[in-house]
Order: sequence, then C-alpha cells, then structure tokens
Amino acid sequence: MLMRFLQALSLSALTLLLYACGGVTGVMGNSSANSSSNNSNVPQVQHVVVVVLENTNYSDVVGSAVMPYFNTLVSKGALAEQYYANAHPSIPNYFIMTTGQPVTSDDSYNQTVSTDNAVRELIAAGKSWKAYVESIPSQGFLGGDQFPYMRNHDPFSFFSDVQQSAGQTANLVPSTQLAADVSAGTLPNYSFIVPNALDDAHSCSDGTQNCPQSQRLQKADQWLQANIGPLLANSAFQQSGLLIITFDESADDMTNGGGRVATVLLGTHVRPGYVGNTTQYDHRSLLSLTMRALGVPTIPNGASSAPQMTEFFQ
Repeated sequence: MLMRFLQALSLSALTLLLYACGGVTGVMGNSSANSSSNNSNVPQVQHVVVVVLENTNYSDVVGSAVMPYFNTLVSKGALAEQYYANAHPSIPNYFIMTTGQPVTSDDSYNQTVSTDNAVRELIAAGKSWKAYVESIPSQGFLGGDQFPYMRNHDPFSFFSDVQQSAGQTANLVPSTQLAADVSAGTLPNYSFIVPNALDDAHSCSDGTQNCPQSQRLQKADQWLQANIGPLLANSAFQQSGLLIITFDESADDMTNGGGRVATVLLGTHVRPGYVGNTTQYDHRSLLSLTMRALGVPTIPNGASSAPQMTEFFQ
C-alpha cells in the first residue's frame, strides 16, 4: 500500500523531501562523481521503449516465481540492482521520468504542465514519439480517470506541448496500436508504454488492492509476455533498440524517497547478464538515458546531472 500521508504534502514539501532523500539532487551514494564520469558513452539507437509497472518492492519482483517472464528478461538483459523511485505516490515519479521534476504530489492533479519535457525536446530534435496507453478511452484523450485507465499514469496528457497541438495529441494511442506499429515497421523513436491498472500490478479485478499482490504481479507478468515479447522479437528493434522496464514506486519502502524498484534494460548494446550493484540510479537517470540514447541534445530540467546509466552498455 502507498504511504497515504505523502499525498497531503504540498509540491514544495515534496521537493524538499526529494532533496533530503537524494531523489532530485543526486545526493544518493556517490552520484556527484558518477554524474561527471558517466555523462557520455550511451550508444545511439533508433528506438527507445519505456514500460512502467506499479507499486512493487524490488524483493517481490527480482527472483520471484510469480514473475517468470520478467525474470527471464533479467537473465537476458542488464539489471539495475540499485535503482530507486523518487517519491510516493505515483504521479511525481511519472513526471520525473518525463520532465525531470516531480511537478505535484497530488494523484488527482488535472492542470497543464508547461515545464520542459521529453516531448518538447524530442520534437526539437526531430524525433517521433508515442505514448501507448492501455484502456485510454480514445486516441488523444485528455480527460480524467475512466477505470482501468488512470490519468496519473499518463504524464504526456498533461503537457502543454501535447494539449496545444492536435498532431501531438494524436500520439496518445491505445496500447493495442503497439503490435500494429511493430508489425508495420512504424514504431516511433520514443515509446512510453503504460498498461492499465489491472495489468500493471496496481489493482485487482474489482478495482481495489485487496487481492494478494502475487495475483496482481502474475497478471502484469502475463501482460509483459504478450505485449513486450513481440517487440523484442522484432528484427528492426533487435538491430537498433533499447527497452527499459521499471516500476513507478515501491509498495511501502521509503528509501531515497520512493523505495528500491526493479529495473531491467534490454537491447542492441546492452550487456547481457550484467548486474549494476554499486551506483544508485533514479527516474532522472532514466530520463537522461532515454534522451541520450536517441541523440537528443537537451535533457529537461537538469536530469543530465543524475547518475548516468552508461555501465549497462557494451
């Protein structure tokens, strides 16, 4: 369960908490040294794909029998053993992954976000993008929750760059479009994939969290196998692709703000079977990695100062 008291924090209080826990400034571990030494050497690829699951402690995923497919991917890819979410609840983590800033601690937030973000920089660099969002009510939907669609898991719908452009709004698509794009060879340069609340380990079939966590994780694992398996088998992705699967936050761990979460990387230049167990990373590191891997020169809101995930590449 989430730490509900954190939802009452103001944005300024959340930001102070993140600084204190190392979730924004790079206070974690020896990140200052790592950010300067690991600031380059990310291999360039044509396709970057980010998949985000929900609310699970690292120890309940890695090595767990309830997620056999995910752990198969761990054995084939590279595992970031010291990767931490930045905050509780969900929404600041999704914003940090895509803007480098927490923006809000309110999961019911419905305002427009005008700060620099991944979409703005991808467009400026001439890169294509899509958010594949399971159960989104319609392409380009900008409204609120319609369970099992949860808007606080869909950060792109808040960006002014998306809301104020019909062409960019059209890049918010149902996750069913992923298979079609992979098959047709039209996968964009940047993809952000969000399962719905029934498939991302967030909720039980009745919309609560009252069922065993193992049941929710099993369903998420099945979703990954059905939806990510074809992507990894695609020849174009194999030739020039990077996949990162992570969790937005832990279930109940407060370490470094949002707790330790399972994060695995797979792709063209990833070191298979590698485990990074020394440097501590967070969602700003992910944002920086996704931009650098596509050759995007500007990384939003100082995320380039986060520990850089170069050790996972050959």
